[in-house]
Amino acid sequence: MKIYSHDNLSLHRPLPYYSYGKMFEPLEIPERMTELLKAPAALGIDVTTAIDIGMAPILAVHDFGYVDFLKNGYHEWMALEEDLGAQVQTGIFVPYDNPAIGIMAKAAKYQADDSAPISEHSWTSIYWSAQTALGAAEALLNHSDDKDTHIQLCFSRPPGHHARKSAAGGFCYLNNAAIIAEHLRQKYAKIAIIDTDMHHGQGIQEIFYERSDVLYTSVHGSPVNFYPAVTGHEFEQGKGAGEGYNVNYPMPHGTDEAGFFTYVDKALDTVALFDADVIVHVLGFDVYESDPEALCSVSTEGFKTLAQKMVALGKPIIILVEGGYYLPKLNDNLQAFLSGLIIDE
Repeated sequence: MKIYSHDNLSLHRPLPYYSYGKMFEPLEIPERMTELLKAPAALGIDVTTAIDIGMAPILAVHDFGYVDFLKNGYHEWMALEEDLGAQVQTGIFVPYDNPAIGIMAKAAKYQADDSAPISEHSWTSIYWSAQTALGAAEALLNHSDDKDTHIQLCFSRPPGHHARKSAAGGFCYLNNAAIIAEHLRQKYAKIAIIDTDMHHGQGIQEIFYERSDVLYTSVHGSPVNFYPAVTGHEFEQGKGAGEGYNVNYPMPHGTDEAGFFTYVDKALDTVALFDADVIVHVLGFDVYESDPEALCSVSTEGFKTLAQKMVALGKPIIILVEGGYYLPKLNDNLQAFLSGLIIDE
């Protein structure tokens, strides 16, 4: 097993923001990385520092104008004579019929909601989050005979599964799962993405909705009055060539651990039927029973079970650690997951 990270993942620090009539403290904060990195250290597992694979795999998935906004938007925002605040953030979302003239219009075009602000060092973390995931993909592309590449885990901060082709939202900026799935297609015919984060990954769904070479299946809380609210229903099954290759398993709010695994097993059956060459697992610790975003109740021991089920598929797997906002248990929960991977190697 290999684990990838980079020091730059901790640089992105969103500031408190105003939404729904009140101020919110950000949940996706650098301290998450501090807690997560304790887990491999406690288990004596080395962490590989990601290397720079470059921009090409990112631009193979995301629009150029959007990536340029993520990279340069902060500096353009701060260059304004008017003080708009210390981070790029807008409550306006006008993605269509928007010529993107001026930084305020660009923000309105590319920020789908107010939970994905851009501050001084955001781009550095965003870029290296993608590079961390790409490191695992490159290892599999170039060293597939190495047993260590059969199971790989990447710290993906900020996370990515909500990021659309040209829009940030839900703490997400670059869609790391989609980027590495597309990158892996250089060598592998079929990629399966299984997403067990508490929230539906509408960005992944959008990017591959009309394709049959990348299966997307997601276990998540029902989107009825829950983020992302407008996607994640069972009837969303793909379009055109992709019809049937997008499979959602929305859980009723309040689902217990047994119910969670009932849905996970259905998703795993879907993945097994697809018979992918490589599996990408979007792992969210926000399904943990005490997480502020949880509408289900997975225990710490449950993450060990989840890991064992993933490995039992018998395919090369890249795990992206994305959601999870209850800091006191992130270390324990990741240790439990890693122990499931280690036992079954």
